[in-house]
Amino acid sequence: MKRKEIIIGQKKNIALVAHDNKKENLLEWVRFNKNTLQKHKLFATGTTGKLLEDELDSKITIFESGPLGGDQQVGSRISEGKIDFLIFFWDPLESQSHDPDVKALLRMAVVWNIPTACNRASADFLISSPLMSQKYSRSLPNYNDYRQRLKKS
Repeated sequence: MKRKEIIIGQKKNIALVAHDNKKENLLEWVRFNKNTLQKHKLFATGTTGKLLEDELDSKITIFESGPLGGDQQVGSRISEGKIDFLIFFWDPLESQSHDPDVKALLRMAVVWNIPTACNRASADFLISSPLMSQKYSRSLPNYNDYRQRLKKS
C-alpha cells in the first residue's frame, strides 16, 4: 500500500480523555506536565474537560461526555486530521456503557497513526519525547486505494 506523510506541527492538538476511575490519575499527570501542555492546543471530553480547565486555568475545547458521544467526536477529529495526539486514561477493569465508542476511538488512533497513551507510564514517555517540541512527519497508508475498492463494491 502506498504511504503518505502528514506533518504534525510543533504545537500539537492533544485530546485528553479519562474514565471516571482514572480522572484523578489524569489530573495528577496534567499537574506534573502543566508547563508542557500549555504550549499545545488541548481538547477533552465532558467532565474531564471541565476538571482540566480548572486545573490548567486556561480554556480548552470541550466535547460531549464520552457516553453522550464525546469519544466519537474525538475520533472524528482524529480522522479529519484535527487531533494529533491522544492521552486516554481508560479503565480496563470497569465495564463502560459506551465500550463500543471507546474501542472505536482507539481504532481511529491506530488507523490514523497518532501517538496514543492509555496509562501514565506511556503518557510520561510520550510527553517527554524530544519529538513533542518539534515538527514530526507522521506516515500513514494512502487510503485512496481502499476508498476506490469500496466504490466498486
